[in-house]
Amino acid sequence: MLSSLMANPARFGALCASIAVFTFSVNDVIIKFLSGDYALHEIVLFRALFGIALTAVLIAPFAGGWRIIRTRRVGMHILRGMMVVVANMTFFLGLAVLPLAETVAIFFVSPLLITVFSVIFLGDRVGPFRWAAVLVGLLGVGVVLRPGSDGFQIAALLPIVAATAYAGLHMMTRYIGKTESAATMTIYIQLTFVMVCVVFGVLFGDGKLADQDNASLAFLFRAWSVPSLPDLALMAVIGIGTGLGGFFISQAYRVAEPSVVAPFEYLALPLSILWGYLVFDEIPDATALAGIVLILASGLFIIWRENRSNDEVMVDAPRARR
Repeated sequence: MLSSLMANPARFGALCASIAVFTFSVNDVIIKFLSGDYALHEIVLFRALFGIALTAVLIAPFAGGWRIIRTRRVGMHILRGMMVVVANMTFFLGLAVLPLAETVAIFFVSPLLITVFSVIFLGDRVGPFRWAAVLVGLLGVGVVLRPGSDGFQIAALLPIVAATAYAGLHMMTRYIGKTESAATMTIYIQLTFVMVCVVFGVLFGDGKLADQDNASLAFLFRAWSVPSLPDLALMAVIGIGTGLGGFFISQAYRVAEPSVVAPFEYLALPLSILWGYLVFDEIPDATALAGIVLILASGLFIIWRENRSNDEVMVDAPRARR
């Protein structure tokens, strides 16, 4: 069964994306849970270290060993890694303030941008029905964002910054994925996180800027502290989840067209509503729910349109990406 899935780039990419989305949704819950006690860069550093350990033990042995770090495109990997850093940091800073479901919903301008960018930069073909679905999704993001209303928060712009960086990340994945493996892309992302978080820790880890009224800024500049064993275990979970999720999402965008894989990332929307209710007792209000439904409907419509198309039309050939 697995071999038949791998023979079909579109279906294999969709499966990899679905696995990645589930692991990332669990990570979001844990990071929001820890955001009141630890600095963002401390959490992300531990996450990256555990992710590297997972890559070394489970991924590298099946992907050529430590030869995965050999590349002639180190600069491109670092640039791609910085896009992931920006996407992650801004998303998590928004997560510290906003409800889980709304943060994820606003971030979902990203798959729409991926579809648009794939046309502009990669020459993918997108029909009028899919363009209509993109517009509906953007409308949904606007409804959740509520610009000009009393419910608007400046922190709601952070997931939009994250979404833009994330879309750029996927375009770079598509570009360098012709020569670089998913394992190589995964390890360089983790190494970039370590580098950035160590710099943040040296500059701000003493908490000299920790006295902030804004929850996002407090999360960013909080002093480092020694994690308790339960919290360290949670950081290990997000590290493992990041390693697995990063590998699977990179694999998805490596083998399939972005316009095919991106809609499957919409699975994060119902998952965010579920986790928000179960863990944080958050229930989206009617306006937010209406926007989420529009975003979800646009994604499902795109999936339906792609399923009606022939696989060879959707994906010309396997391609050599939070």
